[in-house]
Amino acid sequence: QVQLVESGGGLVQPGGSLGLSCAASGSIFSIYDMGWYRQAPGKQRELVATITSGGSTNYANSVMGRFTISRDNAKKTVYLQMNSLKPEDTAVYYCNGGSLYYSGGNYRMNPLWSWGQGTQVTVSS
Repeated sequence: QVQLVESGGGLVQPGGSLGLSCAASGSIFSIYDMGWYRQAPGKQRELVATITSGGSTNYANSVMGRFTISRDNAKKTVYLQMNSLKPEDTAVYYCNGGSLYYSGGNYRMNPLWSWGQGTQVTVSS
C-alpha cells in the first residue's frame, strides 16, 4: 500500500503563488499516472491536474494556465505549482495515483490508494 504525504499549503493573498509537494512511499511510483485533487468546504472532491507516467499533463479549465503539475520519479514526488491564486482556489489539496482516462468530456482518474491528510490552501486578503 502506498502512503501519500502532502505539504506546502498555507495562507496566501489573491494573486500570490504556492508550491505543493506530495511524497509517496512504495517502489512502483513511476508506473502510475498521478493527480492533484482539491476539496472545498461543502463541495465534492475534484481533480484539478494530472500527469501521466510518461509526463503528459492535463488541467481542469478552472486552473488552466495558472497551475503546473510535475513529477520526480527518483524522489517519488509529484508537485503542483500554483500561480495567480484566487479565493475560489481555497480548499484542501490531495494527491493520488491511478490510470487516467477520458470520459464525458473530462479527464478522470479513479484513485488507487488511501487519501493522505491533504494540505490546506487558503487564498484571502
